[in-house]
Amino acid sequence: MPMETIAEALRRLDRAGYTDEFRADAKGLRSRATGSVRPPEAFHVDEIVRFEGESDPSEESVVVALTPDDAGARGTYTIGFGPLMDPQDADLLRRLPG
Repeated sequence: MPMETIAEALRRLDRAGYTDEFRADAKGLRSRATGSVRPPEAFHVDEIVRFEGESDPSEESVVVALTPDDAGARGTYTIGFGPLMDPQDADLLRRLPG
């Protein structure tokens, strides 16, 4: 069975209601839809999908499906993972409730 690609995972999660996208910000995760910023502790992690490059470690990435505690729009947070991971993304990922 073929592995799910990042694009397929994002489409599947969008169909499941994860319509917003979150990005790292100095103060937390910024909503692409509204521009609001919440600390990572204000989210619930619903799913983590990890992707590994077949031959290149720089191709590793993670898609995290998130629900904000304040009933805002659910969304995804996509980041590079592994040895080349951005330190800000590493900090935010570490602070997300498990």
